[in-house]
Amino acid sequence: MNDRYEAGYGDESHGGEDQYEIVGYDDYGRPVYQQVPPRHTQQQTYDPYGQRQGYPQGGYDTGQQQPVPPAYDPYGTQNAPYDPYGNGGQAPAPGYDPYGQAATSGQQPRVTERTAHIPQQTGPGAQPQSQPHEEPGTPAPPAGPERQEAGESGEFAFAEEPDGESEDVIDWLKFTENRTERREEARRRARGRVIALGVVLALVVAGGVGYLWYDGKLPGVSSPGTGTGTTVAAGAQKRDVIVVHLHNTGTRDTSTVLLVDNTTTQRGTTVLLPNSLALSDDSGTTTTLAKSVDDDGSSGTRDQLDTVLGTDIQGTWRLDTPYLQNLVELVGNIEIDTDTDVPDPDAKKKGAAPLVHRGKAQTLSGKTAVAYATYRGPGETENAQLKRFGEVMQGALRKLSSDPSAATTTVQTLAQILDPPLTDKDLGTFLAKLADLAKGGKYQTVPLPVQSDGTLTAGTSDSVVKNILGGTAKSPDAGSAVRVAVQNATGAKGDTDKARVTLLGGGFGFIEGGTASGARSASQVVYSDPADRQNATEVAKTLGLPAGSVTKGAVSSGADVLVVLGQDYRPTTS
Repeated sequence: MNDRYEAGYGDESHGGEDQYEIVGYDDYGRPVYQQVPPRHTQQQTYDPYGQRQGYPQGGYDTGQQQPVPPAYDPYGTQNAPYDPYGNGGQAPAPGYDPYGQAATSGQQPRVTERTAHIPQQTGPGAQPQSQPHEEPGTPAPPAGPERQEAGESGEFAFAEEPDGESEDVIDWLKFTENRTERREEARRRARGRVIALGVVLALVVAGGVGYLWYDGKLPGVSSPGTGTGTTVAAGAQKRDVIVVHLHNTGTRDTSTVLLVDNTTTQRGTTVLLPNSLALSDDSGTTTTLAKSVDDDGSSGTRDQLDTVLGTDIQGTWRLDTPYLQNLVELVGNIEIDTDTDVPDPDAKKKGAAPLVHRGKAQTLSGKTAVAYATYRGPGETENAQLKRFGEVMQGALRKLSSDPSAATTTVQTLAQILDPPLTDKDLGTFLAKLADLAKGGKYQTVPLPVQSDGTLTAGTSDSVVKNILGGTAKSPDAGSAVRVAVQNATGAKGDTDKARVTLLGGGFGFIEGGTASGARSASQVVYSDPADRQNATEVAKTLGLPAGSVTKGAVSSGADVLVVLGQDYRPTTS
């Protein structure tokens, strides 16, 4: 650094130049200097080479007057006398002060005080500040050796020296700036926390609403399968359905259920189909479910069920009792509530302990599960045994793996030959989905109610066929044969078969209506829909019945026209 900018510059040791002192700081924390008037102790003639007047150069006064050599003239003025005032050797005018100070007496013209320009010190990355405004025509301060001459004009350029006070100002500015940045950062963090909290709350609310909707607990939306308040119409819901036929290899009896996976509502159901359910084959002949399984096999029965229930069954699983036993053992036994004691068929003594005990949460092995699923006690209806089979199936699903691969392995271990188009992988994947629903408490077992003649009622169509299976009780398609239900009240059993042959020959469909409780003298041809009046008239003509026998009334479900054969019926064939 240049020593001439120090606060002590300008004293005797520095050649008598002017002194400056700090009088304050500007807006940027830079020091502002002001010229200090010199202290006059003894007025001496200015000697640019530091020699005292009256002494010889190079020594002390010896008492003898020595000749004074001519002064060294670095500017080539030679014999020109030294003129400290620059006015040709003339004495200064009265009141003139060589140091720029006003005289002690007399009014002097006012001189505008000028502040020395302090060069700006810029830190890293700082932008240069604009220079203070200078009046036009003012020469720039000289540099180097001409600095002293430039000092006569009162303009100096100083390099700012850092001192304690300027550093304190800079530190204060930095502290203020850092505090502002910290406040802004705190505000940004607070806003971020509020936004994050809002997002979390929205996700929690959405997840809760989704769970309630999925579980069917939203107000106004009942659980899927009840048929009321569902957000998707029952007919528009997607279902996977497989029919299961249990064949008792000991008694040759069969039991049939439908396994339903509603992929829309995420609900599973076992629908129990009674063997008395009335079906019809392609020729229009009415039969029962049990007879269809024995006569028509898996494929024919599946098509007939689709026709009556209006559903779409994807496959048939024939499950003989030995395979049911193996299935229960593969899943590690099952646990169900039993409604009766099942005697041991192998017991040789009467009064032996039952094979299956009645009670809650009974553990059944493969053998006991088969015994319970096929048991029908004395005086019990067919539906009691069918209900037990459904409970065993649901218990096996709860123990089956929910992993499709593991479930498929279980099916393959049974070593069954499945009816096409059902494959081991298809059946395993399907059962794994039902197993997951059964474990989650989203599974139910319901019976399909039928009348004594095996036909479906309107209530059955609404509660089970429509809401669970997504179908409708059989109604004839456009252009199909008119379905005629025949009920025998003649007292002769053979009249029903004779009427069936006559109706099929006339292009009508035939439905077995059973036998009336008592004989009637007059026959009746009944229709319920006014659109079927003409069809009823044609049926009466085909059977040879009088036109007056046609009347409007109730018709059994699945039929368009009901014929009650009376004793006035005369078969046309023997």
